[in-house]
Amino acid sequence: MRRPNQFSIHGFSKLGFSALGILLLVAVLAARLPGVAAPEQGTEKPVDFSRDIRPILSVNCFTCHGPDESNRQAGLRLDTREGPFRNRGEEGSGYRILAPGASAQSRLFQRISAKEEVLRMPPVWAERKLTAEQIELIRRWIDQGAEWKNHWSFVTPKRPALPAVKRKTWPRNPIDRFILARLEKEGLKPSPEADQATLLRRVSLDLTGLPPTLEEIDAFLADESPDAYEKRVARLLASPHYGEQMAMQWLDLARYADTHGYHIDSLRSMWPWRDWVIQAFNKNMPFDQFTREQLAGDLLPNATLEQKIATGFNRNHMINFEGGAIPEEYRNEYVIDRLETTSTTWLGLTLGCARCHDHKFDPLQQRDFYRFYAFFNSVTEKGLGGRLGNARPFLPLPTAEQQKRLDELEAEIATVKKALREERVVALVEKWQPTALDKIPAATGKGLLAHYEFEGNLDDSSGAGRHGRTVRGEVNFGEGSVAQGGGFDGQTHMALPLPAFERDKPFTLTFRLSTKGLKRTLILGNVDPSQGRRGFEFIRGEPKLVARHTTSSPFSIRLSHRWTENGQEANALEIET
Repeated sequence: MRRPNQFSIHGFSKLGFSALGILLLVAVLAARLPGVAAPEQGTEKPVDFSRDIRPILSVNCFTCHGPDESNRQAGLRLDTREGPFRNRGEEGSGYRILAPGASAQSRLFQRISAKEEVLRMPPVWAERKLTAEQIELIRRWIDQGAEWKNHWSFVTPKRPALPAVKRKTWPRNPIDRFILARLEKEGLKPSPEADQATLLRRVSLDLTGLPPTLEEIDAFLADESPDAYEKRVARLLASPHYGEQMAMQWLDLARYADTHGYHIDSLRSMWPWRDWVIQAFNKNMPFDQFTREQLAGDLLPNATLEQKIATGFNRNHMINFEGGAIPEEYRNEYVIDRLETTSTTWLGLTLGCARCHDHKFDPLQQRDFYRFYAFFNSVTEKGLGGRLGNARPFLPLPTAEQQKRLDELEAEIATVKKALREERVVALVEKWQPTALDKIPAATGKGLLAHYEFEGNLDDSSGAGRHGRTVRGEVNFGEGSVAQGGGFDGQTHMALPLPAFERDKPFTLTFRLSTKGLKRTLILGNVDPSQGRRGFEFIRGEPKLVARHTTSSPFSIRLSHRWTENGQEANALEIET
């Protein structure tokens, strides 16, 4: 039977979203729309704080009067509304940094326009200088009332009034009014309406990413009904290709890929999540549901298979399994990847900057980054994984035929288990256990140089006193397949003081080894690098994919006087499926 498809899911087993507790911040660009007549104050063009003033302050003033408390001068902040608008100085003799409507009484304007270098801001040593146009812009802004605005992404968008137009019959919807108002302002006229074939081509490419067929063009041209265009649009919206077109930008946001990205960029199967996104668009899934199922579909009550697949959004990150990589480092990078992707996609914020410091120009602090980090830091996964396909935890997705066979096997297993009486199983285990150790060939005591049993330590039980030690990492002692054993990962270095063997002296090495999850590594060796790697080495090579879901790993034993000039190497293959 073919192995079922494996699909990585997020597996939020410990995130603990309270009633999903997902706070969404939808940042909508509320910039001034073209063609809207701005209110005039006197004869001067209005100055917009966000567009005209904040950039000047940011570049020239925030270094000394901004959010960085350690570099802030004179206790003055110009990056917040409270900083420049409060009175300063002693009671009764205070002054104002900003006096709305009165630039002459505003200390900010006085200092940036001062003729004496010793008084002028920015100071000479700052190597920054405001131009005459920038100083004049700040003066006009203050005299016009010094209106302060928060960053546009934190301002609730408001529907603007429709602009007045001359050709009142041309607009067919409110957006047309804004377009026509700008055209009329520039003294331009709208282009003529496109012919039907061009119109169909445009809407087909917009909604499905595909051009219309000749048959579709002919049918559209032959349709003389007043709603011919609307019928074509409805047909395009009902096409499965509509979801494919709409999903493309979402796949980019979610960094979708069917390979792992690092190192040799091996294959993985994330396409079931891609298909879920396409189907969500084709079903016109509400955005709140679209959000909940991708962020926490597995936490929903009685979560369906489709809802679990949706959480693949947070498993699209790159995954590493390079031998020299540090597992915990990359596990941490996966968590940060999820954090940054989620904040960028749903919050419209570059929260990643707060990894190292408080944000300079919005309310996000470094502690917010790590509070958000905690949501993703309990996913059960390894830093290095995916060598044979999807990295754990993954969700098996068998075909209908495979699922049928799995159900049959599970039923057979259940039947066998039911037929076995527990007391009979216990008796068999009790009979087997005393003989288990007999299956390990006992080491002969004659000529024995060292014997390491890994019974919670690296002691030499032969009596020769060649006790081992750890050079790097830790040996994890625990139950082995028989008796106890020692567990090693790619970062563990253990030294066993074995003597050097001369080539005319026969010797035997015997050890029991489980290679599950073992990557390319030196398992055992005693060589002298200064002598051309003189000695012996037992190496497990890099696994290689030889068929779908099947790998082979070479085991090499080297005996060398000087490698590679004078030595021998014997190889064996381990096949893993």
